[in-house]
Amino acid sequence: MEKKVETSESAFLAAFGMPGDCSPVFTWSPLPPRRQLSFTNKEKLQHQYSEEELYPNCDVNVWLRSCEEEIIEPLEGVVKGTIPSWLQGSLLRNGPGSLKVGQEYFQHIFDSSALIHKFKIDNGKVTYQCRFLKSNVYKKNWEAKRIVVTEFGTKAVADPCHTIFDRVAAIFNPSLDQSDNAMISLYPFGDELYAFGEIPIIHKINSETLETEKQVDISKHISIVHHTSHPHILRNGDVYNLATSMSSTGPIFNIVRFPHSESECLETTFEKAEIVAKFPSRWTFHPSYMHTFGLTDNYFIIVEQPLNLAATAVIANKLRNEPLAGCFRWYPEEYAQINVISRKTGTLCRKFYAESFFFLHIINQYEDSEHIVIDICIYRDPSMLDCMYVETMKSMQHNPDYAKMFRGRPARFVLPMYEDDYKGDSTINLVKLNHIKAKAFYTSKKDILVIPERLCNLGCETPRINYDNFLGKPYRFFYAISSDVDAENPGTIIKVDILNKSAQKWCEENCYPSEPIFVPSPNAELEDDGVVISAMVWGGTDVNHAGVIILDAKTFTEIARAEFHTPGPVPKCLHGWFLNQKDG
Repeated sequence: MEKKVETSESAFLAAFGMPGDCSPVFTWSPLPPRRQLSFTNKEKLQHQYSEEELYPNCDVNVWLRSCEEEIIEPLEGVVKGTIPSWLQGSLLRNGPGSLKVGQEYFQHIFDSSALIHKFKIDNGKVTYQCRFLKSNVYKKNWEAKRIVVTEFGTKAVADPCHTIFDRVAAIFNPSLDQSDNAMISLYPFGDELYAFGEIPIIHKINSETLETEKQVDISKHISIVHHTSHPHILRNGDVYNLATSMSSTGPIFNIVRFPHSESECLETTFEKAEIVAKFPSRWTFHPSYMHTFGLTDNYFIIVEQPLNLAATAVIANKLRNEPLAGCFRWYPEEYAQINVISRKTGTLCRKFYAESFFFLHIINQYEDSEHIVIDICIYRDPSMLDCMYVETMKSMQHNPDYAKMFRGRPARFVLPMYEDDYKGDSTINLVKLNHIKAKAFYTSKKDILVIPERLCNLGCETPRINYDNFLGKPYRFFYAISSDVDAENPGTIIKVDILNKSAQKWCEENCYPSEPIFVPSPNAELEDDGVVISAMVWGGTDVNHAGVIILDAKTFTEIARAEFHTPGPVPKCLHGWFLNQKDG
């Protein structure tokens, strides 16, 4: 792929609603070692800090709380409004639960001990529970009263009993001396619920008691070293995920299928896991970081962004007991490569390129008249990962660049899949969908460059759709929380109407909702027939306070809520799932 493109950077920035001066002041270096803004550039930043609060409406401390007491027996909440009689089930959440172990503290929010939350809705009443995920690393840490395993961004004191050979062995076996702290998401496999991180060790959670019942090491069933924390659950019960394995020629990306099992024991689901598609990483020994992937009726869509994990650095850092965060490399001069894989043959059909961007979450994707439409929450670079170092979060109110580092927008890319005769004309827009402004052009090397269309001029994160009915299908609405820390109210839930290019918002002063989940109403006829549910915490000194909000998805107005006063602080959560009562 050639380095120079036919579109200017300012045009690309404008495509997803970011003026040219919104690029972060401190850009990531394309050369190793990876820059960690909150540590190596601390002195460089201090002279820019102001004494006043730059983001007075944003309380980042909701992420930095530590749960001090599990709530095992359900608390009954105070309900305001009327909960629809058909809404019966549990909103289950996963996320950072405690940043401290004994007298030691984790340094990155991704290292915090996983805490599982549950809001059970039953005949108009709501109860709340929370329990820590009892992973192996959690047990080791709390027994030792210190951090004993090096995490994503936190270095532990090395165990003197572990030899260099133990560390070498651990590189190739995720179950050896690695953190199994699965604090990102929750997904169902049939009737069982599992907590996910990004190494292939998942934990079964009892959806009633929140007890951690067992651990499943997927790498023992299929040879992988990494998987995304966002698998796709199909309506027939099959589960698909994107995973990475290592071969003699370098990293391989795999689509893994876990077939639905009718048996009471789901062991057969994991035992029968199979790789249904694979292709090699575009960069040998530098696999792209993967957090989500796309799936339509006929294709898998895998985006290789220029944020890479250097395999040699992983080995070196493991031997030195250094955090994984130092192994990432950002190459802003490289293009993102969007790979389209056939679900029928498991082989690469076509690849497309886009100017470099960083992303965590794909909103949705679908096929339309020999095109693939894929919507992604994109950032200009991965600075937002640096924003989640604890030190950076604590100092964000005096950091004039913090909002820019977190600045992202939802963008639509369109991938032309029809066959055509290349005529060497790089001025012809290959996108033939009249209702979409995204573009695609041939380059002089016959590659196809795709240019996104902005979906809205709001920072949107943890996006969700009417998943049961519109995964991989043409859709109109998605729901998200605000990622603009300098917004008038950063604690905002957003509904985006892609067709009308409009947005509706719900917010409340000093209130911080989490990922909104859409629940369709019985016999729904329209895409937004149903409710949007979100867990809530409050900022400032109101730390022992949790809640759940229920919005009418059409009008985006509050119809009910339940609030709880808890015995200890409640931190904000990341991702979760709504289990209908009929599902368990």
